Amino acid sequence: MAKPRKIRCAVIGLGMGRHHAQNYASCPESELYALCDVDQKRLKPFAEQMGVKKTYTNVEDLAADKKVDAVSVALPNFLHAPISIMMLEAGKHVMCEKPMAMTVEEAQAMEKAARKSGRKFMMHFNTRFSPASFFIKSLVQKGLLGEVYHARTIWHRRQGIPGAGSWFTLKEKSGGGPLIDLGVHRIDLALWLMGHPKPVAVSGATFAKFGPKLAGTAGKSFTVEDFASGYVRFENGATLSLETSWASFCERREDMSTMIFGDKGGAEHCNLGEGYDMGVKLIQNVDGQQKVEVFKTMPPPNENAQSHFVHCIQKNRAPMASAKHGVFVQKILNGLYESAETGREVRM
Repeated sequence: MAKPRKIRCAVIGLGMGRHHAQNYASCPESELYALCDVDQKRLKPFAEQMGVKKTYTNVEDLAADKKVDAVSVALPNFLHAPISIMMLEAGKHVMCEKPMAMTVEEAQAMEKAARKSGRKFMMHFNTRFSPASFFIKSLVQKGLLGEVYHARTIWHRRQGIPGAGSWFTLKEKSGGGPLIDLGVHRIDLALWLMGHPKPVAVSGATFAKFGPKLAGTAGKSFTVEDFASGYVRFENGATLSLETSWASFCERREDMSTMIFGDKGGAEHCNLGEGYDMGVKLIQNVDGQQKVEVFKTMPPPNENAQSHFVHCIQKNRAPMASAKHGVFVQKILNGLYESAETGREVRM
């Protein structure tokens, strides 16, 4: 049997897109074929570094390149929907950076465009693709936690506000602050570990205690939150609580945790040190006593997000982080922001 040809991949946006490009380049089944960025000073040296000859400074020319099979859209949030839809309509498979979009309506339009095009669409929910995430998922699937009825998820930064005045801190371009920037990952991870129960109601609150002062000192704008909290109810009776911040008086410089509560045990996806050193804590009853077991090293997954996307294209499989999952998360995000604005619970 002939070996399938490599999937020719392109990356639009070389901020977070650099990570996508490096993973495509290291995947044996894909070719990093093209790069696109409006900034030539960023585009040219990175293309030379990666050995990529095909470069673009506008997305229309990339969309017209029939040799491109798949595209990563790694642009500011307000461009996710229009550029993803453009690429799908041009016949490209699409991986979209988080969050899926600015609104639920945009996310649903992206899901519809993916169905109509017949191409693969995958969300870059890469927090799932870690040894710790896969390990907890296996515990849930084996029934070691029993019935999962609640999850608690956080991502706190002591001082981590992106550049004031950039698109990150302008609501019309980002859609929000740490909730849509960081919380999106923790919400998706919790939903995935819980088996994607259907959200039916959310309640949220947002605060801006530090960002406006820092931005004002620099003569910049800050129109998003720097702290958010929320509560989600699901159709099956389960619940989820969350907190996320760019700036807060918290113990660690960067604190990430997703705790899964079951009627037979609990498990926590958490950083065991500073930064992104993620591990797992498993809590179970042993001889009538609760025992906490800490796992610092776990088997690595066979795929990262980009190689999984490539394999789904080659083997005609549905991506693990689907458009439907992206819409679910978008509904929760937008519901939390609406609840924070109105001061009332939002039914979904």
